Amino acid sequence: MDNIFDLLIVGGGPIGMACGIEAQKAGLSHIIIEKGCLTNSLYNYPVNMTFFSTSDRLEIGDTPFVTTLPKPKRAEALEYYRRIDQKFELNTHLFEEVIHVKRINHTEFLVKTTKDTYQARHVVIATGFYDIPMNLNVPGENLAKVRHYYDDPHYYAKQKVIVVGASNSSIDAALETYRKGAEVTLVVRGAEISPRVKYWVRPDIENRIYAGEIQALFQSNITRITENEVEIATPNGLVHLENDFVLALTGYRPNFDFLRDIGVEVPETAPCIPVHNPQTMETNIPGLYLAGVVCGGLNTHLWFIENSRVHAHMIVADICSKNLAS
Repeated sequence: MDNIFDLLIVGGGPIGMACGIEAQKAGLSHIIIEKGCLTNSLYNYPVNMTFFSTSDRLEIGDTPFVTTLPKPKRAEALEYYRRIDQKFELNTHLFEEVIHVKRINHTEFLVKTTKDTYQARHVVIATGFYDIPMNLNVPGENLAKVRHYYDDPHYYAKQKVIVVGASNSSIDAALETYRKGAEVTLVVRGAEISPRVKYWVRPDIENRIYAGEIQALFQSNITRITENEVEIATPNGLVHLENDFVLALTGYRPNFDFLRDIGVEVPETAPCIPVHNPQTMETNIPGLYLAGVVCGGLNTHLWFIENSRVHAHMIVADICSKNLAS
């Protein structure tokens, strides 16, 4: 542990990488630690996913993101960020999980991972929110047929599929599995499709519902899941549907337990926004910062790549100003 990094970044997604690039520009040594592959969350997105943002809004490091269409697909984003990592020769450690972060004195942190132990003067938590699903909390949710992540629609061909939710991920899954031959029922807690659904997708799902090609149960909730059927509470009473798979795409949340364990103050009540200075992104722990979607707590729709890229500059600017002051 002879080498003390100026900045240790937890999370190798686009915002974590942006922090590494800003550190380089400022002449700060850095290390990025990612528990999975490079941009692990993006890798686990559905294979056919199209970003809501245009490619220019996903750029980092002042490097153009050139795509054939204005809105890039998952594969294009993975290639872009991999090349960014290569271009800037970022000090990225993959498949290494941070277990604990501890401030050991006024100027240093000790960071323990599954592979090593590091010392750093500053730490950034840029872990996103995609690792912990929001559970339905109903009997049968632990059955193998229940999935909180969706990948490839082909898997569900000729199956009776229930998709839970009205967000972009749910609507995309409903449309894609329907087009691969699944019998799809959409279960929505509210009275309508979410207003945040991509504007070019909304007419498609509304037309499929209107035509009866996708059944939609609004103001409804799953109450029980068994091997062969699902029980749903609807405005007209309980409904029992034969079922092969449940795609419970009800959203995800940051790892609040990890944040609390390392000393970051996180309110117990929603929206559970971790304590941080919005001008510098520094938490209640001096020298420990948050970046990206993790800053929004349960409000995971507040921060995206396009509007949280600036966090990297804010954090490094704050570190540099403190270094000058000392």
